[in-house]
Amino acid sequence: MGRLALVWLAAATLAWTQAALSIAQLESFVRSSIQLKHQDREVANYLRTVKLRERLEDRIIVELKAAGAGPRTVEALEALREASKNLPPPPPPNLTAAAEIPPPSPAEWKKIIEAVREYAMNYTRQLPDFICTQVTRRYVDPSGLEFWQTQDTLTARLSYFEQKEDYKLVAINGRYTDLPYERVGGATSMGEFGSMLREIFDRNTQATFHWERWATLRGRRMHVFRYRVDQAHSQWWLIYQERDRYNPAYEGLIYVDRDTGVVARITLEAQDIPPGFPITAASTVLDYDLAEVGDRKYMLPLRAEIRMRQGRMLNRNEVEFRMYRKFAAEAVITFETPEPLPPESVTEQPPKP
Repeated sequence: MGRLALVWLAAATLAWTQAALSIAQLESFVRSSIQLKHQDREVANYLRTVKLRERLEDRIIVELKAAGAGPRTVEALEALREASKNLPPPPPPNLTAAAEIPPPSPAEWKKIIEAVREYAMNYTRQLPDFICTQVTRRYVDPSGLEFWQTQDTLTARLSYFEQKEDYKLVAINGRYTDLPYERVGGATSMGEFGSMLREIFDRNTQATFHWERWATLRGRRMHVFRYRVDQAHSQWWLIYQERDRYNPAYEGLIYVDRDTGVVARITLEAQDIPPGFPITAASTVLDYDLAEVGDRKYMLPLRAEIRMRQGRMLNRNEVEFRMYRKFAAEAVITFETPEPLPPESVTEQPPKP
């Protein structure tokens, strides 16, 4: 297994368009702008062009102001409130009450971490040789405001043989290509299968872990642990145009199935990227699920979402792993691209009692 790397090559600047927003989308945009430290004037100017399809309530404005929205942003939100007062209200939030589930004791969750460490270090050795279709849908946003436009869709044959991955690009936007994967341009990633999992739990990485909360993912109860890897021990590389490289500190969450002890999701986000490095933010969410290979089921990657920022330019890759089957040298990949996975397959739900 090679080390996990995110690679950013030249990305095309595309025009972007605007649609009427839901209140959830509006709130997500403003909170993201606060987190990314967009200028108050820039956010307000954009909000003045927004149209809503639901009524904006005072409560949302108060909460966004408390979260750090600037005075001009608040003024623009108040104008949206007046403009939307005759629209229908947003749908009620999910009121499923999370039962009070006691967390594991420190001794218990540390024992879980050690069991997961053993699982992670042996994960790739337990996998069969297989082939699957990897579909990467790439999106860009030159505005930096998280309004996405489709860049392209890449279909690749991913083979896993003798614990080594091999990527063969077969189609771009549904049309055959013999272009090498590494020359496709734009933001790409490789190494999702085992590198990320192994490196987090490798003792040499010296990651720190803490139990965070309960969650439900794909109908199963999950332990959620927070972890951090410092820069001195990081093996995660950000690569820009094959010219600039940096291995940042990173942190994220590990979702562990309470009943089976397997890892169902990993998230990671780069920390403390030095000023002047072209990539200013990078994150990954990787989901695993059971997939059938031959006559057995294995825990294999389901979907990854990779995000990167360079200045104002945002890139998002949604990578799906589909059509798993036994490895065969003569196996072929069709140019047909499967429909995207349903959102509920990767959406976290409140913890179930």
